[in-house]
Amino acid sequence: MNSNISGLEHIFHALADRTRLGMVERLSQGPASVKELAEPLAMALPSVLKHLKVLEDSGLVFSEKLGRVRTYRLEPTKLSGIDVWMAERKAAWNLSFDRLGNFLIETSDENSDGE
Repeated sequence: MNSNISGLEHIFHALADRTRLGMVERLSQGPASVKELAEPLAMALPSVLKHLKVLEDSGLVFSEKLGRVRTYRLEPTKLSGIDVWMAERKAAWNLSFDRLGNFLIETSDENSDGE
C-alpha cells in the first residue's frame, strides 16, 4: 500500500458516519466535552462514546481528562492526508483528461486531412 494512503481508510471510515462527521464539524470550532458533543444528539451516552472512540482510533481527534471532564480536540494535521490524496487524484485525472484531449485533437486533425 502506498505510504501516502496509509491510515486514510480509517479516516474515511470515521468520516463516513453522519454523527461522527457532525462531531468533527463541531470540534473544528474548538474543543468540546463529551457532554457538549452528546447534547445535540438523540442517542444514549454509550453510543456517543463509541462514535468518539472511532474518531480517536482514526487519529482525527484526541482527548484529555481534567478531573471528571473528558475534552476532545480535533487533530487537523490528520485531515491534511486527505488533501494530499485528493490532490494526487486530481492531478492523475487532469493528466488523463489532457491525454484524451490531445488524442481527440490528433484524430480530428487526421480525419480532416483525409477529407
